[in-house]
Amino acid sequence: MTYRARIADAELATRLTSTGAVVIEGPKACGKTETARQLAASEVLLDIDDNARQALAIEPKLVLEGKTPRLIDEWQIEPAIWNHIRRTVDERGLPGQFILTGSAVPADDITRHTGAGRLTRLRLRPMSLFETGHASGVASLGNCLSGLFEHCPDPGLSIGDIVERIAVGGWPAHQVLDVRQALQRARDYMEEITRVDINRLDGGRRDPFKVTRVTQSLARNVATPVATRSLATDAGGSDGALEDETVRGYLDALERLMIIEDQPAWAPHLRSRSILRSAAKRHFVDPSLAVAALRATPERLLKDMNLLGLLFESMVVRDLRVYAQANDARVLHYRDNTGLEVDAIIETADGRWAALEIKLGTGHVDDAASNLLKFADRVDTRKCGEPALLGVIIGAGYGYRREDGVAVVPVGALGV
Repeated sequence: MTYRARIADAELATRLTSTGAVVIEGPKACGKTETARQLAASEVLLDIDDNARQALAIEPKLVLEGKTPRLIDEWQIEPAIWNHIRRTVDERGLPGQFILTGSAVPADDITRHTGAGRLTRLRLRPMSLFETGHASGVASLGNCLSGLFEHCPDPGLSIGDIVERIAVGGWPAHQVLDVRQALQRARDYMEEITRVDINRLDGGRRDPFKVTRVTQSLARNVATPVATRSLATDAGGSDGALEDETVRGYLDALERLMIIEDQPAWAPHLRSRSILRSAAKRHFVDPSLAVAALRATPERLLKDMNLLGLLFESMVVRDLRVYAQANDARVLHYRDNTGLEVDAIIETADGRWAALEIKLGTGHVDDAASNLLKFADRVDTRKCGEPALLGVIIGAGYGYRREDGVAVVPVGALGV
C-alpha cells in the first residue's frame, strides 16, 4: 500500500534533529510503524521478532545496534528496553538514534527512570480529512489562528460523504476499502480491544461483556461531558448499574490503549461571575470506533440526526487535534454553570486562541454565531487577549465571514 504523507512527518523529522529518541504513541493501526519507516534506517519489530525478544534478556545491546535512526516497533511488549535505550542515548550523545512506536501506555513504574532530555513523545492519531484527501486545506488552522480567514470555495463534500467518512474513519488501511468492509474492520478492531487487548495490557481480568457495554455507552454519549456514574448506570442497563470503580478502571485501560481521548475544559479569566465547569468531553480517538461500538451504519446514522451531529463534532475534534498539534496548540472546550458551551477552543502555546462551534447543518449557524459572541463577551480579553477567530465549522457549503465577524468554515476546507 502506498504511504500517505502525514502531518506528523515534519514534526518527527524536526524532533529527530534535537533529541536522542522519539517515541511515537497512538492507537494500533493508526500508521505509527509506516510513519517511522519513512525516516528509519534500520528496524526491529518486537511484536513478531522472537529472536530479538530473546536477545533482550541476554544482551540488550545487540537489539539496539544498527543504522540510525533505528526503529524499535511496539517497544511496550518488552518494557525493560526503555532503560537500555535511555542509557544508549546517554552514551552516544547524539540526536536521532531511535524511533520507538507504542500502541499502549505501560504502567508508570515501567518508565520510572525518566527519559527527560533524551526522549520526546509524538502523538499520532488516525488520519484527518486533509490527510486522507477529503479536505482541501485552504482554510488552514495556522492562518485561522492568525486571524487570516476570510472566505473559501465549497469543497464539495455532501452530508452523505461526511457520514461515510465518519463510518470509515481515518485508519490508513481503511482508505482503500468500501464502506461495508471498513465497518466490519472497525467492528473487528473493537472486538479485539474489548476481548483481548484490554486484558493483555497489564494481565488484569476485565469482563469483555461489561467493557463492551461501557464502549457502547461512550458511543451514545460521544462529544459530551457525561459523568462516570451516568456511564455506569447506562452500561448496566436492566441488570443494575455497574460499580463506578469498575467503569473508571475500564476507562483508564481504554485511555492507556489510546482508544479514547478526552477533551479537557478551558479555564479562561472571565469578566462575569459565571462558574466554570471542569468536566472533560468524551471522545473515541476516531468516530468510526463509536459507530462500530453501536454496530451502526451510514443509513442508520442518517435516521438519528442527534447522534450524527455528535459524531460529526467528534470527527471535527479529531481533525482539529491533528492540525493543532502541528501548530503547537491544544483542543479544549468551554462550559459554565449558566449552560453556555463552546464546542472547541484552540489555544496555542503563545496564548492565542480561537473559539469554534461545530454544526453539521447550516440551519444552526445563526444560533452558533450568537453563542460565540455571547461567550467572547464573557472572556476577560485584558488577560486572555482577543480571540484570533470566532468560527462555526459546518458540514457542507461555502466559507465566509458574517457581518458580525464570525467565520463560517466548511470542514472540507480545514487543514494544518
